[in-house]
Amino acid sequence: MSFLKVEEIRKDFPILEEKIRDRKLVYLDSAASSLKPVQVVEVVKKFELYEYSNIHRGVYTLSQKATQKYEEAREKICKFINANSLEEVIFTYGTTDALNIIAYTYGLKHLQKDDEVLLTIFEHHSNILPWRAVASMKGARIKYVDILDDGRLDYSDFEEKLSEKTKIVSIAQTSNTLGTLVDVKKIAKRVHEVGGVVVIDGAQSVPHLPVDVQDLGIDFLAFSGHKMLGPTGIGVLWVKRDLVDDIPPLRLGGGAIRDVELDRFTLLDPPHRFEAGTPNISGAIGLGAAVEYLMKIGISNVKRHEEELMKYTFKRFEEFGDSIIVYGPKDVSERSGIMLFNVEGMDPNIVGSLLDSYGIAVRSGKHCAHLLYRRLKLDGAVRASYYIYNNVDDVEIFASALEEIIKT
Repeated sequence: MSFLKVEEIRKDFPILEEKIRDRKLVYLDSAASSLKPVQVVEVVKKFELYEYSNIHRGVYTLSQKATQKYEEAREKICKFINANSLEEVIFTYGTTDALNIIAYTYGLKHLQKDDEVLLTIFEHHSNILPWRAVASMKGARIKYVDILDDGRLDYSDFEEKLSEKTKIVSIAQTSNTLGTLVDVKKIAKRVHEVGGVVVIDGAQSVPHLPVDVQDLGIDFLAFSGHKMLGPTGIGVLWVKRDLVDDIPPLRLGGGAIRDVELDRFTLLDPPHRFEAGTPNISGAIGLGAAVEYLMKIGISNVKRHEEELMKYTFKRFEEFGDSIIVYGPKDVSERSGIMLFNVEGMDPNIVGSLLDSYGIAVRSGKHCAHLLYRRLKLDGAVRASYYIYNNVDDVEIFASALEEIIKT
C-alpha cells in the first residue's frame, strides 16, 4: 500500500532524471542531505531575482515584503512543530549551530561543578562535542546511555544513570546511523521529575515523522533545513517559551539590539534577539516552502511510506543470508528509513564505490558517530536512507546491485 503518490512526487525532483555512470540515479543518501523539489528552488530563485532586500530595518517596499516572507516562513515552521508562539522559533544555520547555541548559552549559564549531562552512545558528534566542551569549562560530567544489542536505546541504563545531578539530557529522537526511534515523551517526563531539561536533536526526525513539541513535553529542539527538502545553511532552534528569557544571545550585533548607550544596551524581544546580523533570508524562505510541501503531502504519510520501503528492504536482504549484516532494530515501527549494513568480508567504502557504479548513492564510513562504532566494534558501515521520492523500484535496484556485488 502506498501512502504517497511517489510517481507524482518524483516529477518535482528533476535530478532523478540524471544518469550516473549511464545508470538511473538512485539517491539513498537523504540522511546526509535531501534532494530539493522544484517548488522550493523556484521560491528561492524568485526571491533572489525579483524580491530580494535585507529585512526588518528597511521602511521601503522591498524590505517590508522581504521581512513579511521571512516571518511567514517562521509561522509555517511554528505550525509544523506545533510551537506555542513565534517567539520560540529561532532561525540558525543548522542543527550543529543550534546545538552549540544551547550548550554555550543555557549550558554555560546553568551547569555547575559535578552536575551531569546525559547523552547516548549513538549521538552525532554535533550533539556530543559542544556538551563536552562546556562540561569541561564548568567541571560537569558527561554520562552516556548505552544501547541494547539490537540497537534500541537501553531504557534501564537510562534510569540507572539518571539522577538529581542530571541537569541536561541531550538526545537524538532518531539515530542518524541505526535509525533507532527514541521514546522522547517518556524520557522528558522522567528528566523533568529530577529537575533537568531535555534537548532533542531532531535532524533525522523532524523531516520524517510528526514532531509536536508541546505533546512531547521537551524544552529544546534543533533541526536543519537541508535534510527536509530545504536549502543548506538554514536551521531552527525551538526553545520552550518559559526558557527563552533564560538564555542569553550567543551573538550580539545589528538586528538583535533595541538600543545602545555608552554603558548598557537593551535587547529586542525574542526571537530576534537571537538572530544578530543579516540572516540567511532566502534560506529561511526556502525552508518555509519546504515545510509547506511536507505539510501538503502529510508528514504522517512520510513515516508510513518509509516503513513500507524498510519492510521491503528487510525482505530482500533476508535472501542474502549471512552475506549482509544489518544493524539497528528489526521492527520498522521502531526505526526510521535508515538501513545501516555491511557486506560480509568487504570494506564499506569499497561497497559504497561499487554501488556508485550502479548509479546508487549511499554513505559509507562512521557517519560522525565514532562512539557508536567503537561500541559496535566496527571500522565503518554502509548507510542507505530513504525519503519521499524513493520507491520500491529504487529498493529493487539497490538490492539487485548488492546481489551482484556479493556474487562477484
